[in-house]
Formats: sequence, structure tokens, C-alpha cells
Amino acid sequence: MVAHDDEYGYWMRQHPSALASFEEIMELSKGKQIALFLDYDGTLSPIVQDPDRAFMSDSMRAAVKDVARFFPTAIVSGRCRDKVYNFVKLGELFYAGSHGMDIKGPNKVSKHTKAQARPVLFQPASEFLPMIHEVYNKLVEKTKSTPGARVENNKFCLSVHFRCVDERRWSPLADQVKTVLKEYPKLHLTQGRKVLEIRPSIKWNKGKALEFLLESLGFADCNDVFPIYIGDDRTDEDAFKVLRERGQGLGILVSKSPKETRASYSLQEPTEVMNFLHCLVNLKRGSIKGRSKA
Repeated sequence: MVAHDDEYGYWMRQHPSALASFEEIMELSKGKQIALFLDYDGTLSPIVQDPDRAFMSDSMRAAVKDVARFFPTAIVSGRCRDKVYNFVKLGELFYAGSHGMDIKGPNKVSKHTKAQARPVLFQPASEFLPMIHEVYNKLVEKTKSTPGARVENNKFCLSVHFRCVDERRWSPLADQVKTVLKEYPKLHLTQGRKVLEIRPSIKWNKGKALEFLLESLGFADCNDVFPIYIGDDRTDEDAFKVLRERGQGLGILVSKSPKETRASYSLQEPTEVMNFLHCLVNLKRGSIKGRSKA
């Protein structure tokens, strides 16, 4: 227990709480336009057994809606874009589904973006759609023998969930998936939080999506933008990496346990994410009120 506490304490010193460090983060962003990029599962909604029931709370939806009034905001998820939109139900956001392979902007340009920002629809993996559909059908058939396994079609990628699978069957299930993928060298397999992800082998991920969204928002090659990316999974590391390499903005990992990460700060759970969003909104409202009195 002591060893674990020491490990967690060391990790927290390297990745301090974004709530406890809020003033420090605001000092880093001083004079710059904050842009928010949010993962969905495990960040805005809790991780649940049934992925179709990963609903966000009404209070979280209100927090995201409030923050989008003051800052350009995007949801970046491995889920199908339409499914994420149906969970969030906020038309003023950018949505990047399928790990950023399906990006759509709001119908009207936010007042917080640069003049050249524009509505977007970007799908760099469209040619893979027939292949993804074919593999989906094969995986559904192949995994029928594994109780609890669930194959989710995220349009441009697939997710094989094994959260409800007996741990002794995890390895055989992975072997079943790999057997199917042997026939499809243009697809590659990665693993997330109790999920196997199948994606087209193109140079595109959440980090590339982040860069594309910044460009779409009119912030390409700008020094006066401060991107904040909040996520909880391995796939979010590509976005954290981009921010570190740009030397601009920061990543916040949502996790209750120490993990290797390129994020600079941490939050423990979606409730803390919501509180962080509240802090951003309250600070912005306070600054607007202060200017109106001046």
C-alpha cells in the first residue's frame, strides 16, 4: 500500500490536478484564446458496461454548452460522429468521430474563431467504408461464441468491446479478431480501455484531427491560441503529443491511477472535468463583468 501511495504521489507531482493548478494554467494561457478539445467516453460520460448507454448527465451537457459560449469547443471521440452527436446534442460544437476520421463543424462560425474559420466536413478515410462494413459483419459472426463480446461499428473504424467478457476469454477473443484482420492488411489493430480498435492504416489519429480542427478554427500557425485537450484513453496520447511538440497549450489526462502519459495535468473523473469547465466559465464571466463595470 505504501509503495502504491508513493508511486501515485510521484505521478501526481509530475501530472498535478488541473483543478488545484487552475490559476497556474490560466497564467499560462494569459492573453491567448483558449480552445477546448474533449474526449467523450470516460471524460464527459462515465465508462459503462453497455457502450450504447454511455449517457452524459444533464449537468455535464449544461457545462459543455456554457463553455462553448466562450471558447471554441470540439468533441474528439473514437465513436461514430452521429452517435456522439446524439449523446451530446449540442449543435454549436465541432465533432470529430472515428478517432478524427469524420469531422464536422457547426453550421455557423463561432465568434471566437478567426475570420477565415469555416464550416467543415472532412472524411479522410472514405475509401475504406466498404472494407470496414465487410470486416464488421465478419467480426460479429466470429465473436458470437464469446459471451459478452460486442462489436461496435463507428463508421470509419470498429470497436470490439470486452469489458463484459470473462477475463480468461480476453486472449482468445483477441486471437479471433487478429484472424479476421489477417485478410485485411490495410487495417490495423490497437487496444484501448477494454476495447480493441480496428482502424484504416492511414496517417491520421486524434493528434492529426486536433491540428486539422485548429486550422479549421482559423488558428493555424497562431501564437495567440491555447489549446486544452482533455481525454482518458491511449488514443488521446496522439493529441497530447501534438501539443507537447507544438509547445502550445496542454493536455489533461482523466485517470484515477498512474499512467504513462504525455499530458501535463490530470483530473480523476468526469465530475472533475465538469468542475474544470465550470471554473473556465466562471473566470470568463467574471472578466466580462469586470470589463463592463470599467
